[in-house]
Amino acid sequence: MKIIYKDGHVDECPQDQELHVIRHTAAHVMAQAIKRLYPQADFAFGPATENGFYYDVDLGDQKLSDEDLANIEKEMRKIVKENLPIKPFILPRAEAVKLMEERKENYKIEHMADLADETEFSFFQQGEYVDMCIGPHLTYTKALKAFKITQQSGAYWKNDKENKMLTRINGVAFRNQEELDAWEKEQQEARERDHRKIGKEMGLFMTDDLVGRGLPMFLPAGYTVWQELENYIKEKERARGYLHVMTPCIGTVNLYKTSGHWDHYRENMFPAMEMEGESYVLRPMNCPHHMMIYANRPHSYRDLPMRIGEIAHDFRYESSGTLKGIERGRHFCQNDAHLFCTPEQIKSEVADVCNLIFEVYKDFNITDYRCVLSLRDPADKKKYHDDDAMWNHAEQALREVLTELGIHFTEEIGEAAFYGPKLDVNVKPAVGAEYTLSTCQLDFCLPAKFHLTYVDKDGSEKTPVVLHRAILGSLDRFMAYLIEETKGKFPTWLAPTQVKVLPVSEKTLEYAQDVTEKLSDAGIRVVLDDDNQKIGYKIRAAQQVDRVPYMLVLGAKEAEAGNISVRDRKGETTEMSLEDFIAKVTTEIRTRSL
Repeated sequence: MKIIYKDGHVDECPQDQELHVIRHTAAHVMAQAIKRLYPQADFAFGPATENGFYYDVDLGDQKLSDEDLANIEKEMRKIVKENLPIKPFILPRAEAVKLMEERKENYKIEHMADLADETEFSFFQQGEYVDMCIGPHLTYTKALKAFKITQQSGAYWKNDKENKMLTRINGVAFRNQEELDAWEKEQQEARERDHRKIGKEMGLFMTDDLVGRGLPMFLPAGYTVWQELENYIKEKERARGYLHVMTPCIGTVNLYKTSGHWDHYRENMFPAMEMEGESYVLRPMNCPHHMMIYANRPHSYRDLPMRIGEIAHDFRYESSGTLKGIERGRHFCQNDAHLFCTPEQIKSEVADVCNLIFEVYKDFNITDYRCVLSLRDPADKKKYHDDDAMWNHAEQALREVLTELGIHFTEEIGEAAFYGPKLDVNVKPAVGAEYTLSTCQLDFCLPAKFHLTYVDKDGSEKTPVVLHRAILGSLDRFMAYLIEETKGKFPTWLAPTQVKVLPVSEKTLEYAQDVTEKLSDAGIRVVLDDDNQKIGYKIRAAQQVDRVPYMLVLGAKEAEAGNISVRDRKGETTEMSLEDFIAKVTTEIRTRSL
């Protein structure tokens, strides 16, 4: 694939840069199409991204519809057919500014002013369209083979909410149609797995703008799943000596000033509330509350490690564009814990946390994940607690522990918590990009800020070390992950309805009621479908909507014989006694079988 650089020379494109160049060129072609259709358009930034490309554009009062996006894509295809040569040129600053002024590119002019050290600027031109850009690009527009506009959204100029909201138009581009077709197939799979779609169909949760965006409410079926996950992880933690607590969802501003969240995390917190001369905030995390629980009484080295756990309600001010069902909301419940220990106990406590993470992943058959040691960016003095010695000590300590434990990990700069480095376990879902599910953070900072101490063997007072850890992450996000992995077909122990009883007709309703009662008495979550519908309709509803593990189809033959006909998710039907079926299902529930 030939590409052209800003100095005008043409060369073969390195293979690992092909998609980037294709998508960068697609952004220019899209901008040219937009300018043809909307002459008033004023362009901001238009980069290639990991998953496609976009351009932020000021269209004045013009609002775009889906039909408008289709017209832009249609115009792009015309430009591709025109096979316009893409040519670079370079201008000194004064001439470059003049060119942008003539073309009324106000955002480009402002961007040039930000680049104070630049004495010249490079541009690429195709037909009547000119864009300030460092390249490289395809040599002709016809080389753009496969692309699609996907959506529009809002975006602030320079990502600053004090600036004007622009229209962001997104698209994807690939080397060929086969790659685009594969992407579209993956998108279809993502739509089918989308936990918001499945959650609505199964009646798991709901949202309503009157309650507030990003504030999901769990319905009875969804709360059943939620409670099962809570019981599961608490059982695991109790077996490891965790002590569970409950703390309030708000705290004083002074609490978060003490912890450092007020200085380093305030933009993610809801605004303060004033009451009786004191300021309160909804908590974004519950570390400070657990610090105060530890500080509630004196401690000896004999008390450590002390493991405090909580399924904690937290609130973060996420922008509306990032909200996604229960995967990312403004309210969520963390599977949180704080482990207070001596420096000598760090290794064993990190090891126990890692063992718990991997045990949970085995229980849920999570196999596609990777471990990341997230470090601070030393140049960022605003985001991170400013103590180089503490950071160097904490990062090296966690690095050494993970290495000694034989855990393979990569390192990423700038992903640490503001108070310390962390181990992040990133999972790759069935569709879409990976995200962090579990985390273990090493903290020398907050214990010192809260003046936490313990009396050591020699009688001296020392400061404990704290591990912040979350195994399921948040129950909300973990549930969203499970919904999308299973397409709502939860294992029996987790399914909101474990068995659905389907009488074939009114004649077998009495027998169906008796079967339902016995299943319920055995502790099985069972629903009797006594609607006056044909049995085929009932089976489809149970399979495709409720996604139940088992359906009991009860006709005259079953009622007369006193047995049941069991239909599973595979569509296979088995005749058996009710007693044998109850034994089978209760075993699956007790053992949490997948």
